[in-house]
Amino acid sequence: MDIKVLGTGCAYCKNTITLIEDVAKAQGLAVKLEKVEDIRAIMGYGVMSTPGVVINGKVVHAGGVPSRDKVEQWLSS
Repeated sequence: MDIKVLGTGCAYCKNTITLIEDVAKAQGLAVKLEKVEDIRAIMGYGVMSTPGVVINGKVVHAGGVPSRDKVEQWLSS
């Protein structure tokens, strides 16, 4: 599973990365987690509010830290 967290490095972005790592570890999943900080790359996904989350090329979230339940749903799909 290829996951990108889009954002410029704010606290919400860092919390989102930590949350995804924690859920993946709890579920025993190996994920490729990448941080995308380049504004042009972020805008290329159509994300105007960060953090954004892209899973396997599809934007699944934008703006604010996602809930743990939401992350668990993404990773179990």
